[in-house]
Amino acid sequence: MRWKAISKPEQKLVQQLQKELGVSAIIATLLAQRGMHTFDAAKAFFRPQWEDLHSPFLMQDMDKAVDRIHAALEEDEAIMVYGDYDVDGTTSVALMASFLAEKTTKITPYIPDRYTEGYGVSYQGIDVAKAKGIQLIIALDCGVKAVDKVAYAKEKGIDFIICDHHLPGEELPQAVALLDPKREDCNYPFDELCGCGIGFKLIQALSERWQEPKENLYPYLDLVATAIAADIVPMEGENRTLSFFGLAQLRQNPRPGIQGFLGALKKPVNITDLVFKVAPRINAAGRMDHALVAVDLLRSKDPTEVKKIAEAIEQFNTERRATDERITKEALDQIKQRKEESFPATVVFAEDWHKGVVGIVASRLIENYYRPTVVLTRSGENYAGSVRSIKGFNVYEALEACKDHMIQFGGHKYAAGLTLKENQLTHFKTAFEKQVEESILPELRTPVILYDLAIPIEEVNHKLYRIVEQMAPFGPKNMRPVFCSTNCVDSGQSKVVGKDQSHLRLSVQTPNGPLIGIGFSMAKHYDYIKSGGPFDLLYTLDENEWNGSISLQLKIKAIRPKEPA
Repeated sequence: MRWKAISKPEQKLVQQLQKELGVSAIIATLLAQRGMHTFDAAKAFFRPQWEDLHSPFLMQDMDKAVDRIHAALEEDEAIMVYGDYDVDGTTSVALMASFLAEKTTKITPYIPDRYTEGYGVSYQGIDVAKAKGIQLIIALDCGVKAVDKVAYAKEKGIDFIICDHHLPGEELPQAVALLDPKREDCNYPFDELCGCGIGFKLIQALSERWQEPKENLYPYLDLVATAIAADIVPMEGENRTLSFFGLAQLRQNPRPGIQGFLGALKKPVNITDLVFKVAPRINAAGRMDHALVAVDLLRSKDPTEVKKIAEAIEQFNTERRATDERITKEALDQIKQRKEESFPATVVFAEDWHKGVVGIVASRLIENYYRPTVVLTRSGENYAGSVRSIKGFNVYEALEACKDHMIQFGGHKYAAGLTLKENQLTHFKTAFEKQVEESILPELRTPVILYDLAIPIEEVNHKLYRIVEQMAPFGPKNMRPVFCSTNCVDSGQSKVVGKDQSHLRLSVQTPNGPLIGIGFSMAKHYDYIKSGGPFDLLYTLDENEWNGSISLQLKIKAIRPKEPA
């Protein structure tokens, strides 16, 4: 890996923040790197307020959406709440369906089947709505490009309200209201909300129209925080404020369906817990069964029902893990058998691979072979799959260059999906590998690990950790700070740990005594460290609790032995 420092702010700005805030140069630098250049900005950063949220009525079409829903409730119309099958979509449906269920019993949650309907608004879903006598569909986390589908629904007498955060196409669907801050004609001050975030702005607007207290909205914020964490949207602006209050809700009064996945945490729940404990399990329902199972879990207040659904989802997640591990192994074997280890890109296929996990498998393969990756399997008469890229390489543009060898594709810079005919596979593989080889820059072939700041190891202490923790919630645009310390040496107490002795429990010598760090899958460095040679570290700060005692701990991200002079 290449180690690369994030650009340092001007020293004058750092000194100004130090003086105004009364903080160390380390904290002032971290704040300046995150765009906090004044006392007021830093205060707002450390202490998000409810009043930081923008008025939902600043969003284009919000008045129309509120009027249409109000009219539907007045006329006792049946409403379908429609969402995607991932975490953002399922939390959105749970949020909107739960909120409206307080006003009417005529609510139908609907999520398309990943395999029979595919992503987004489907004709099948509209037909179901018509059969149920539904007159209004509220689509969340999808719909901004569903021009034909919305027109089809209109022919059947069904209105659409769309809450989406994806980039619109050239033509907008003729919905009653289309809430999407990425619309060119929308002047909403923040355009990085996830689908559930936009759903929340709609219920916020409804609540304000009905003059309800803001406290009525608090119970829905755990869903919003979960969606923000899972959808990897920038952790700034409203996302940060909503996450801050969502985590507070999770710590004080979490809904049973989320609490069950979190278990008995030793520390207060944070964004990382949502990303690694909650999100994969919610996703597993849509991958291995049907995402409506997850919606039922998130909406339920019955402990018996929650326990039953959670156990089923846990089983789905176990199956998902076993499936993606098996397919990853088969894909790696395929690469080796074909002697494709040094190819510019990875393109693998098998008839029986599970369509629900090919995206996960593509990411796993990049961990082994750092290059753009396509994993394909059979889908009916065609082949379908997922594409994942590496940092700095636009895989969407690469696919665009290969479009003659596909039926369709869609996605963005780092992730995409595609469908192709059986007889197109060989040509696509050749074209994609050729396109990557010709367009990828040599420096992109080596993964880069970024760090915020180089500091002497003796600067690490509990006070620094406590202030850094106040910079949470962490996520894109506000990642947990990564520090670099050079010329570290072993205290004499480092050792390998774990069932298979693959992890490193590092003990670094400092003037204040040994400082412990944990490096997962880093036992390969043990012999060098025990030799007494100096080494450089990249790490984040953490606390470790053991037998009731709490100690500062480094979470090691990389170790680099010092080369002899």
